[in-house]
Amino acid sequence: MTTYTVGYFVGSLSSRSINRTLSKALIRLAPDDLEFVEIPIKDLPLYSPDYDADFPPAGTALKETIAGVDAVLFVSPEYNRSIPGALKNAIDWASRPWGQNSFDHVPTALIGASIGAIGTAVGQQSLRGVMAFCNARLMTAPEAYIHYTPDVFGDDGSVHNESTETFLRNYMSEFRDHIVRVLTVLPR
Repeated sequence: MTTYTVGYFVGSLSSRSINRTLSKALIRLAPDDLEFVEIPIKDLPLYSPDYDADFPPAGTALKETIAGVDAVLFVSPEYNRSIPGALKNAIDWASRPWGQNSFDHVPTALIGASIGAIGTAVGQQSLRGVMAFCNARLMTAPEAYIHYTPDVFGDDGSVHNESTETFLRNYMSEFRDHIVRVLTVLPR
């Protein structure tokens, strides 16, 4: 059986991130042939083209980690109806210097949780635009805007609501199928 490695970004730097909890649930519910590695973003300095000729170690590590995975999953909150600054900064690092875009043709999916009723719908639309520009191969459906409540998600990634668990399991199964389809045409 072929195993696919998924690098995942948690878009929040918060130690109490509900999106980190969501990422644990997604990993638990994913098909067995997916393995996961977190792509950390907290140690990246603010991106500047001044670094393009000499990337700092955190920027180089980010690009190397993305190069070592088969696909990317963004698990992110929405800040002020857009992408969290730390996540946008990581995307800027990974897509530079010009001509060395780490996301080019990479199978990619977006999901996020919020305590708000519309989940992360607007933030994900911003993220879709950025990742489309980066030439990532976006999974367009199903979309997943998760309304987070602590009675549904355990800190360990358990899901205490059958319909939410089924939805997330199906989402990860669709992502796995998306990875296989993209890599069949565009091997890494």
